[in-house]
Amino acid sequence: MASLVSSPFTIPNSKVDQLSSISQKHYFLHSFLPKKSGQPNSKSPLKFKCAAIGNGLFTQTTQEVRRIVPDKSQGLPTVKIVYVVLEAQYQSSLSAAVQTLNRNGQFASFEVVGYLVEELRDVNTYKTFCKDLEDANIFIGSLIFVEELALKVKSAVEKERDRLDAVLVFPSMPEVMRLNKLGSFSMSQLGQSKSPFFQLFKKKKSSAGFADSMLKLVRTLPKVLKYLPSDKAQDARLYILSLQFWLGGSPDNLVNFVKMISGSYVPALKGMKIDYSDPVLYLDTGIWHPMAPCMYDDVKEYLNWYATRRDASGKLKDPNAPVIGLVLQRSHIVTGDESHYVAVIMELEARGAKVIPIFAGGLDFSGPVEKYFIDPITKKPFVNSVVSLTGFALVGGPARQDHPRAVEALMKLDVPYIVALPLVFQTTEEWLNSTLGLHPIQVALQVALPELDGGMEPIVFAGRDPRTGKSHALHKRVEQLCVRAIKWAQLMKKSKTEKKLAITVFSFPPDKGNVGTAAYLNVFASIYSVLKDLQRDGYNVVGLPETAEGLIEEIIHDKEAQFNSPNLNIAYKMNVREYQALTPYATALEENWGKPPGNLNSDGENLLVYGKQYGNVFIGVQPTFGYEGDPMRLLFSKSASPHHGFAAYYSFVEKIFQADAVLHFGTHGSLEFMPGKQVGMSDVCYPDSLIGNIPNVYYYAANNPSEATIAKRRSYANTISYLTPPAENAGLYKGLKQLSELISSYQSLKDTGRGAQIVSSIISTAKQCNLDKDVELPDEEAEIPAKERDLVVGKVYSKIMEIESRLLPCGLHVIGEPPSAMEAVATLVNIAALDRPEDDIVSLPSILAQTVGREMEDVYRGSDKGILRDVELLRQITDASRGAITAFVERTTNSKGQVVDVAGKLSSILGFGINEPWVEYLSNTKFYNADREKLRVLFRFLGDCLKLVVADNELGSLKQALEGKYVEPGPGGDPIRNPKVLPTGKNIHALDPQAIPTTAAMQSAKVVVDRLIERQKVDNGGNYPETVALVLWGTDNIKTYGESLAQVLWMIGVRPVADTFGRVNRVEPVSLEELGRPRIDVVVNCSGVFRDLFINQMNLLDRAVKMVAELDEPVEQNYVRKHALEQAKELGIDIREAATRIFSNASGSYSSNINLAVENSTWNDEKQLQDMYLSRKSFAFDCDAPGAGMTEKRKVFEMALSTADATFQNLDSSEISLTDVSHYFDSDPTNLVQNLRKDGKKPSAYIADTTTANAQVRTLSETVRLDARTKLLNPKWYEGMLSSGYEGVREIEKRLTNTVGWSATSGQVDNWVYEEANTTFIQDQDMLNRLMNTNPNSFRKLVQTFLEANGRGYWETSEDNIERLRQLYSEVEDKIEGIDR
Repeated sequence: MASLVSSPFTIPNSKVDQLSSISQKHYFLHSFLPKKSGQPNSKSPLKFKCAAIGNGLFTQTTQEVRRIVPDKSQGLPTVKIVYVVLEAQYQSSLSAAVQTLNRNGQFASFEVVGYLVEELRDVNTYKTFCKDLEDANIFIGSLIFVEELALKVKSAVEKERDRLDAVLVFPSMPEVMRLNKLGSFSMSQLGQSKSPFFQLFKKKKSSAGFADSMLKLVRTLPKVLKYLPSDKAQDARLYILSLQFWLGGSPDNLVNFVKMISGSYVPALKGMKIDYSDPVLYLDTGIWHPMAPCMYDDVKEYLNWYATRRDASGKLKDPNAPVIGLVLQRSHIVTGDESHYVAVIMELEARGAKVIPIFAGGLDFSGPVEKYFIDPITKKPFVNSVVSLTGFALVGGPARQDHPRAVEALMKLDVPYIVALPLVFQTTEEWLNSTLGLHPIQVALQVALPELDGGMEPIVFAGRDPRTGKSHALHKRVEQLCVRAIKWAQLMKKSKTEKKLAITVFSFPPDKGNVGTAAYLNVFASIYSVLKDLQRDGYNVVGLPETAEGLIEEIIHDKEAQFNSPNLNIAYKMNVREYQALTPYATALEENWGKPPGNLNSDGENLLVYGKQYGNVFIGVQPTFGYEGDPMRLLFSKSASPHHGFAAYYSFVEKIFQADAVLHFGTHGSLEFMPGKQVGMSDVCYPDSLIGNIPNVYYYAANNPSEATIAKRRSYANTISYLTPPAENAGLYKGLKQLSELISSYQSLKDTGRGAQIVSSIISTAKQCNLDKDVELPDEEAEIPAKERDLVVGKVYSKIMEIESRLLPCGLHVIGEPPSAMEAVATLVNIAALDRPEDDIVSLPSILAQTVGREMEDVYRGSDKGILRDVELLRQITDASRGAITAFVERTTNSKGQVVDVAGKLSSILGFGINEPWVEYLSNTKFYNADREKLRVLFRFLGDCLKLVVADNELGSLKQALEGKYVEPGPGGDPIRNPKVLPTGKNIHALDPQAIPTTAAMQSAKVVVDRLIERQKVDNGGNYPETVALVLWGTDNIKTYGESLAQVLWMIGVRPVADTFGRVNRVEPVSLEELGRPRIDVVVNCSGVFRDLFINQMNLLDRAVKMVAELDEPVEQNYVRKHALEQAKELGIDIREAATRIFSNASGSYSSNINLAVENSTWNDEKQLQDMYLSRKSFAFDCDAPGAGMTEKRKVFEMALSTADATFQNLDSSEISLTDVSHYFDSDPTNLVQNLRKDGKKPSAYIADTTTANAQVRTLSETVRLDARTKLLNPKWYEGMLSSGYEGVREIEKRLTNTVGWSATSGQVDNWVYEEANTTFIQDQDMLNRLMNTNPNSFRKLVQTFLEANGRGYWETSEDNIERLRQLYSEVEDKIEGIDR
């Protein structure tokens, strides 16, 4: 699904005329580009190349637009200046300064050439840069913070540094700052602890304070230094003055700057008296308005001026007008590059909003925000919403951020905080043509980092002119930004009774049994509790039924309709003419869907909006994606679009119902996955068109930060996290329970004569439970020597323990109902099981193991091998952990089971050593003398965690968002690994994408990779796997800080290298000696979400693989090189292209859609699913042409996959396992690889499970069995689900459907899994009736799935069973159709 305005280079060897049909029709393109003022100068030799061709990088501009060569006829000495900057705002100012100097032609002619740091990626540009330095006099650099480019600048300038007359580097990375030299002044000490500058860098606490302390220094030092006699002091003074001139940025300041430096340091001008004036200083921070006579330092003075403006319309005089605060970058104002700021101010004022535009010169805006936006007396904000037009994090800009400080300032301010983006590294045309949208480095600096401050709505509002480098407003985007900012501001102004809210629920896959799907959430019970709360709070909610069940009935029609009406409740019928009038982009959808109304969400004449209105609240059902009925169509369509019904729904919400805000309820809908640019959308990107101007609040599962981030970036959502249901241990049932009892009797009686007899019962029971697939069992009759009996029992015991202690989320979460303390016990036990060295916390199992003189790691290893003693010890440790934590929790709760005043109770518990409940509990076990101090540290931490688990802020945050307040940001992820995820109800963000993989992630990755390779050698006749095909998921890498990313790096034998700021943008190879094995080749399939969030890391991986392919090593030690050489030869391409291994979907498209086909049973055979995978997943990322986005390289993809000996995926948290979601089998290439391999051998399939402290690598079939035993077939799990009623039946059906998905893609599901499921749900008459009556639609799908599993040959069973299912199917059909026989 490439974006609409797709660029020619996404189609290999394309001609420009193959541009997508829409951009040829020139539908919307004109709307972005600023109006042309007059014809450009025709003599200008500069031809601007379009981004479609060229070097495959993001920017095609070159230094030549910034080169000024003087007329040398006057015989004056020439001074040549070369500069490198991050952004282009200095270009026009510096060019003007040099032209002025050359016009006056007094003492020298000036030649100047400038580079944007991003252009240095291009090989030829870099060569020219080095050449320009060879005869330069002065080098200037500023804001160089991208490591790989900083190193390029450093190596080029270093060669010439001694020869250059002056080198000036303003705030940049230390590596580049060390290049500074002015006479005797240098910064070569920078980075050694003695240097004062380094002390500034070191201050972690006030990181952005670096820039501020530098500014203070700049203010005071010149005055002090003036009176110091030494040359060194004078040189330092001139450096500081230079910085003042530079930060002053205006052409006049830069004229004097150039005069001062060349007069003082260029030998040819020595002895001439060159006068320069002191820098014109502007305020460091203040308020600036284009119409104001001056900059203001006092907000009251500014507001007085504002009130007396003659040019202001009546609307602006209205005391109730919304007030929008703007945050601007001072350098744009002083260099005169501020037209895009003016456009935003004018647009806001034209729409009746007042503005307070503030600026700061440093990189810390938290001070100015508090100073100018908050009334010092009342402490209330002057503004109703804030828009930062800088694009940077509030504190620290592109350098080192201080998010806690930013959040603190924004919490004080307490209004919505929007961070819009000016294009920095691309010109307007390049951005428009790019399917990726924004440049990855800009996404990292200006989208990901502001999100950590709680920033939202990354709308691109300004472009860049390729010739002058000046910013210009993109009018349609500025309009979108301003209207949305005003809408957020109005949420604070409007009364609750007036406010209208549209709650949107999802129905996926489309079926009446599926309305209100969301991960881990009981949707209708949650909506009911939200509405009750809003009603109490004064919102106008009318006619709400008595119960949540009543709510379901009204939306899915009245009670009878559950059986006899196929339709949902219709809230509105929109005729075609009205639809076209309300939906400006409707014609663009006709290419895919024909003329409206079409056949989805329509009755043939009108488009139908499903849902029901309760006063000022509308509950609507989001239409489905549209391809479910015909996935084959999606298979061949590269671009797609929403259907007319989808567009009509959002037009209704915005323009007919006129919602003040929309609340998307639960994880997740399809709006944010609609085609368009990945980040930084234009007005032809569907998510942007669909959401329109409505503020979007989105409840998202706390454990899914990656998809939440896509919702933030593509549908401008304020994402509020909700808790996943509390986890419990899976426990044992039926035969498994019997086995466990047999094992305990074996342990007490093994030395009597009955040992042998009990072992044979254990063996036969284990076989009945199908454990013989997981554990090698001897025959029941066989004589087993006494010594070996322990091992047989130990292995079975170990397996049972694994099943029993598996964590399950039980039931579904309801918003506003935090877990009770006892429900939190299992979560705390798991939090306590992890060592946290960074907080000096030792895990509870480790403390207990050390008490009996063992290391926990050894106990885990022994238990895995089935050593009976270790299995038993592990069980004792597990039981003791649970007991100690239960005792602790019981002491902090009241009779109702709620946690009361944890702090008070804890201090009394922690105050006295003797009656600590955990010590009391352990005193009756073998661990009675466990280390008291370590336990106290651990339980203090667990006490904090307990408070967070039971805190309830999900409703509170929603109400804050609806009242136009700031929602505190917080990380998403797994609460067990990272308790900072709690309490929920935070605005979820991912992490700084350049921060991964961390060192800890690299450590864990090595363990898993080594176990994987060991396991594969055992299964593969002692040979190393040559290639592993694996999947990278967005969420997993956020939760684990890049563990699976690190696994790929370790397989090929490279390690990441972090820069001064701890950002990872480089890798280096590990020597073969250190690696101790061959480098393993990889085929990496990145999920669409990973591609969107971690494009920098895809670049890193691609560079790593290509670097390894080019190493001069023997091929039997480097499989990457071995395969790349073979493939290069066969395909006739160079080795770098042949070493392409990093694949994903085309930009803007997600998943292989095998899951859609399986969920809707619309596929013929497995080959068809494999074709789907190949055609959707064969787009490669190329680090040599990162700007080209994803390019199709199917041949290389197939050849690389055909060498795979193993496929591999990671499970990283307890609540999502293989059959819980369809994503896992959707990305599984096991059967596909078998078809591609020349020898037709099936690859081994492995799953790494890092959900507990004891990381495991299991085969896929073992994991599927474990999953079936702990979830689908486990009474504890399905009863927990059924307690949620309607939604629970669907959850059971979903697990079975996903199991069929695994049969289809890997063939690794045992027959008994289906057989047992049939026994549990179909042959048990009571169960059958419960399912049928609770949710007949989902039950019908369950029966259909059983029949399908049999029909496709995945389940062999008796004819009676099949007959019974067919009969049931027609019964349910009749019941749903309402025919009672």
